[in-house]
Amino acid sequence: MEHKKPMNLLFLFSDEHSREKFGYYGNPYIHTPNLDRLAESGTCFKNAYCNFPICVPSRASMTTGDYAFKHSFWDNSYGYNGERDGFGHRLLQNGYRITSVGKLHFKGNFPQTGFPDQRIPLNIKHNTGDESQLIRDGSINRAYMRQQVINSGEGDSKYLEYDHEVAKQAAEILNSELTNETKPWCLFVGFVCPHFPWKVPKEIMDLYKPYDKLPFPKQYHKYERPEHPALAEFRKEFCYDEEFTDEEVHRAVAAYYSMVTYLDNQIGLVIKALEESGLSDSTRIIYSSDHGEQAGDHGLFFKHSMYEGSAGVPLILSGPDIPKKKIVRECVSLIDIYPTIMDCFDIELKETDKDLPGTSLLSVAKGESTLSDKRAVFAEYHALGFKTGEYMLRKGRFKLIYFAGGYPPQLFNLEDDPDELNDLSNDERFKPVLNDLTAELYKVADPEALSSKAKKEQLEKLRRIGGREQALKSIIPFSPVPDKF
Repeated sequence: MEHKKPMNLLFLFSDEHSREKFGYYGNPYIHTPNLDRLAESGTCFKNAYCNFPICVPSRASMTTGDYAFKHSFWDNSYGYNGERDGFGHRLLQNGYRITSVGKLHFKGNFPQTGFPDQRIPLNIKHNTGDESQLIRDGSINRAYMRQQVINSGEGDSKYLEYDHEVAKQAAEILNSELTNETKPWCLFVGFVCPHFPWKVPKEIMDLYKPYDKLPFPKQYHKYERPEHPALAEFRKEFCYDEEFTDEEVHRAVAAYYSMVTYLDNQIGLVIKALEESGLSDSTRIIYSSDHGEQAGDHGLFFKHSMYEGSAGVPLILSGPDIPKKKIVRECVSLIDIYPTIMDCFDIELKETDKDLPGTSLLSVAKGESTLSDKRAVFAEYHALGFKTGEYMLRKGRFKLIYFAGGYPPQLFNLEDDPDELNDLSNDERFKPVLNDLTAELYKVADPEALSSKAKKEQLEKLRRIGGREQALKSIIPFSPVPDKF
């Protein structure tokens, strides 16, 4: 690794922000002025993905720089607790300060996570999380998820209050504690927006009126949505196999856009504080999100799937030594964050790190290394809504979505069909592509064996905690904020 000057790192991380809902990524309807300016001031990775489209495993994977299956992070009841060293451990081991403010979604406020200085942390509830996700037979009626869509619109929530406090405390840390540091530091700022509940102040919702001026979700209606058996089972469990009214969909989409704008406002407060503190010239910034949001596309809401709206995330790297207005179109993912942070602080990878699948995006942004346009990006899913393992393999212009257990795959040419409207998996002309991507997937992991392992370990854990009845007591639509913040 080439030596680079260590600088401060401000890591801004949101929850459920689809890169499709971002002005700089090409959405002309959304208001994201602060994030747009951040993207313009640095390098924007246009094809970035999470590696597990649900909060807890995605964050564990990103923190450790490795795939979730390597350490059995199967669902939102498996919170990261330092099972493998993450980037926080590496910074501490090399004498750098790391402070977090806001959502981490780890097992808890424990120093063994590599984050000993957690301010108003949001972690999994009761250190156990939602153990109902261990039940993957499709038998749970999750009508509370449907209600999230119906209830979206103008209003207030604890999440809005919490994110504003996160921004406020991050700004105070920048303007007080960190101005006196003599050695580079890392400040992780974890926002919970635009995660549902989608309740937003009227003045922000008004930006998107009339709601029907926003694009209606693609393939939303029954007559046009993909009738894939795994997706049909997912819709049934989430109780939106029956359509919402068009009015409800319009309002929900506008509320999600508004949540992104609210997030943008809070990020603006933090960036303003960085500038006022005089630390801008010595600080790099990373912005990304743990997964996306489907917002009605393909007849789906929330995350969980491998469609672009769910698996695709924004990823920006900015700073005084980062090229401005640079676009990287090669595929990257959140596992690249770990080596990027090591590179930012000029920390040599340990022997145990050298088999990690990620690549430093700092070197890519600065033009010191390149990514192949044939680089394969992998994601997995083993949680609520799907009875079997679900996988993504993106390579070049093609994307494979693979379901274990005999379900049919999906194949998309994202260059010609960025909205994923035309599944090519049954087109004989693309059989060689389908076979190539499937073989590439098996190089990362055996999807059938992995799916069986996940379900086996989840059932074993279900027995340990007392069975189905006990697990159902832990159902939560979303993780609560701290009692005091």
